[in-house]
Amino acid sequence: MRASGPAAAGHEDGSSGRRAPRPALGRPFAWLWTAYAVSTFGTWLAFDALPMIAILGLHAGPAAVSVLAAAGPAVGALVAVPLGPWTEFRAKRPVMVAMDLARCAAVLSLPVAQLLGVLGFGQLLAVSVAVAAADITFTAASGALVKSLVRPADLLVANGRFESTQWTASVLGPPLGGAMIGLFGPVATVVADAVSYLLSAGALRTMGVREEPAPARAPAAAPRRAADLRGGWRWVLAHPALRPLFFNSVLVNGLIMATAPLLALLMLGPLGFAPWQYGLAFAVPCLGGLAGSRAAPRLVARFGRDRVLRTAGALRACWLPWLAFVRPGPGGLALVMGVELGLICCAGVFNPVFAAYRLEQVPRLRVARTLSAWSVTSKASIAAMTALWGLLASALGPRAAIAAAGLLLLATPLLLPRRAALAPAEAAARTAP
Repeated sequence: MRASGPAAAGHEDGSSGRRAPRPALGRPFAWLWTAYAVSTFGTWLAFDALPMIAILGLHAGPAAVSVLAAAGPAVGALVAVPLGPWTEFRAKRPVMVAMDLARCAAVLSLPVAQLLGVLGFGQLLAVSVAVAAADITFTAASGALVKSLVRPADLLVANGRFESTQWTASVLGPPLGGAMIGLFGPVATVVADAVSYLLSAGALRTMGVREEPAPARAPAAAPRRAADLRGGWRWVLAHPALRPLFFNSVLVNGLIMATAPLLALLMLGPLGFAPWQYGLAFAVPCLGGLAGSRAAPRLVARFGRDRVLRTAGALRACWLPWLAFVRPGPGGLALVMGVELGLICCAGVFNPVFAAYRLEQVPRLRVARTLSAWSVTSKASIAAMTALWGLLASALGPRAAIAAAGLLLLATPLLLPRRAALAPAEAAARTAP
């Protein structure tokens, strides 16, 4: 993949009009990117595998499936709370390898239990919790590792490549996973997911680089308890730009994810869309995320980081209300695809710019705790809002609940930081840990 941006000189050269070559981020980053790509594709291959196993294999009802979808990530977020401080003072690459192996062991226990005839709903829930906790810890460690491997000027390009990979996997993974489920059943995608974690761990071990500077050791008198993660929250809430971005991202992600099961219920139920049409409505628009993430460095080069961050952040809030007006037939399918395309394209621009800015602003010795605190809050909020909007849909209907979420989302740009609050990238480097 090719990514360009001001840091990489990937913009038009004013003297020659030719595009400068893309940046070389180094062999260690290439292996890190490979590890991320492999595990991400595995995750999307097994998309919704746990609910399908619950429904098809254990004959679970709607209540049980809802508990699996909400409680697993929520409890996983709580389990991950003490892992943030633990990760902070350790070399990040071994932590990531350990999380890959933990996720592999967790998901691989499902086909083993099925072969032995002892697979139950409790095990599905435990696997969901373990994977969610490992995901948070892996993400926090990888953010800290990226910050140590990549120059500050290249963080946008690096995060743009991760974002492009994410959207590419979301386009290709579910259809391939669906084909595998049709041929071999949902457990086949779980095995593929487990293998992807092993390949990711192998790629990380192949990086062959020592982290420089070496991770700081925790002071001998420092408390080793879950409350240490408060340092991450304190840093975010004290920062004039990260604080509004924190509340904005948590609320936006929560509202969008809370409406996803309601839209599925509406489209596959009263509106009569076939499952393949529902899958098509969300797979094709993910191409917008790929386009947006590739365009982000060029947009920053032309308009500036602050303007792109604020504009893309505001535009992604404008799409959700239209989903309340979806109707049966091709017109309704086109409406959903158009809305999702616009939303995902704006998110594809916003996400890498936001991720790079966040890494720039957080001091090296706080990265793991800050990213862990951010992820824990986001996952817990998504679970809580999903449950809340489920109750709202039960009382008012899914269409009204989607409309309510869309109207609230229109107010989220008010939480974006003012341009004066967006501190320069060098601020974090000048800040003591």
